Amino acid sequence: MHDGKQGWFEGFEQGHFTLDGTEIFARYGGARDKPPLLLLHGFPQTHAIWHRVAQRLKDEYFIVMPDLRGYGDSSKAPGLEDHSNYSKRAMAQDMAKLMATLGADSFYLCGHDRGGRVAHRLALDHAQRVRKLCVIDIAPTLDMYNATDMTFARYYYHWFHLIQPAPLPETMIGANSRMYLHTKLGGWGGSGGLSFIEPEALAEYERCFCRAESIHAACEDYRASAGIDLDHDREGRARGDKIACDMLALWGDKGLVGKMFKPIELWQAQCAGRVTGQSMPAGHFIPEELHDETAQALRAFFA
Repeated sequence: MHDGKQGWFEGFEQGHFTLDGTEIFARYGGARDKPPLLLLHGFPQTHAIWHRVAQRLKDEYFIVMPDLRGYGDSSKAPGLEDHSNYSKRAMAQDMAKLMATLGADSFYLCGHDRGGRVAHRLALDHAQRVRKLCVIDIAPTLDMYNATDMTFARYYYHWFHLIQPAPLPETMIGANSRMYLHTKLGGWGGSGGLSFIEPEALAEYERCFCRAESIHAACEDYRASAGIDLDHDREGRARGDKIACDMLALWGDKGLVGKMFKPIELWQAQCAGRVTGQSMPAGHFIPEELHDETAQALRAFFA
């Protein structure tokens, strides 16, 4: 595990947790006597996206920052034929078990990007565990796929590239994985470069992503989202399943989510609680681009 400069996740413990055969790496710490807060990262990153946010909230919450299965230092099993071992339901189950292992019966929850999709499923499948939910720079997966047009396909091309049968995308990305990683990070950043990412975090993303098993696992995450996850979403909507708790939605004003979708309306349609939200002056990677503002928004919402 890369520990970087002095102070990198200072005050946080780290560990590997074996949960029904899946190993999940997580950092955790902060105020043990305060409410638990689970922070979930997205593609193509790790828990390192939360470093600066966590430092700002560690006196107010017991913070847990895992690497999702398939990412970082967590397990990267080969995908099953139906991709079910990378379904958001399976990932959400990992997180529910992790929080139980750490003694958190209920908790606040925030997910960015893919982590937001895991958080959405976690709030549905384990409603009694989630006190409040924040999702960052996403609309519901089913609504986003249903709205596909040329603009969406051009901006979210990786949604359609990564779901192609193995080993096509794995081979293409693996030919120059560092270039691919930097392109994804820089192309979605509000600055158009990588300056918003701490060197320690960028080194972590390079170390963790630029491996054959990591690239395959990321593809499996997206293959699941275009298949079994949509099945779960459609089945849930047919039953009338709703997120039970209050929600906060944040999105970057330089990205597509707020321009192409109406996040508040779409999330309110899937939530029995109250949905609030706002755009942020950023690209996609809001917790890194606007760490102070992100921490303030979470603090106000979870209060």
